[in-house]
Amino acid sequence: MVDSKIIVRIATADDQQYADTITEEMEVSANVRGTGIAKRSTDYIRQKMKEGKAVIAITKGGVWVGFCYIEAWQDEKYVANSGLIVSPDFRGSGVAKEIKRKIFELSRKKYPDALIFGLTTGLAVMKINSSLGYKPVTYSQLTTDEKFWMGCQSCVNFPILTLKERHNCLCTAMLYNPSDEEESKPEQTSVTASTEVSRTNWSPTRPKQDRKSYSILLTRWLRFKQFIILKTRWMRVF
Repeated sequence: MVDSKIIVRIATADDQQYADTITEEMEVSANVRGTGIAKRSTDYIRQKMKEGKAVIAITKGGVWVGFCYIEAWQDEKYVANSGLIVSPDFRGSGVAKEIKRKIFELSRKKYPDALIFGLTTGLAVMKINSSLGYKPVTYSQLTTDEKFWMGCQSCVNFPILTLKERHNCLCTAMLYNPSDEEESKPEQTSVTASTEVSRTNWSPTRPKQDRKSYSILLTRWLRFKQFIILKTRWMRVF
């Protein structure tokens, strides 16, 4: 639950005053983590705000808390929720999850038929994406737009992406396909009084158990992937 003093909403032109702070924090965060948030200019962030293609979190007192924006690629066939950043003073507050939920809803509203994807090295972001319906995919299932991939040049891991010929990197690709949601809708069936639901197959606690198990799998996958890719890179160098 996000603190009631924090407001998460769609950004507007009036929020341009926060653009410098946002871009500076993106750069600092990338340097500290040693992994990339693709660098974006202050003008680019301002443009996203003016277009209504961003979500911002601020306190009721006007202090910047977090930010994320939308990018559309390949004639709006693909949409990326990019640049998620939270001020160090508010990390761990649950605001990142609320920002991701809000930007996801905005993406679905603006681009209802688009495939929504993201690249991340962060386990926390992977868990949030998973809760929204994203699934891990190969890079071949993402956009082929050159402009998107050129945006990775400012990332410290770009040499790995190049070495792997854009087939893989330290980032995990995750994709939300709106058609999956339609296919997963259960067929409506009549239920009589004699129908008995086995707790072995269903219980109110089962979804939480499933999420915990999936979270463990994501953690293991991320660690294994980073080990393999970094090992391959080390062998190429030496």
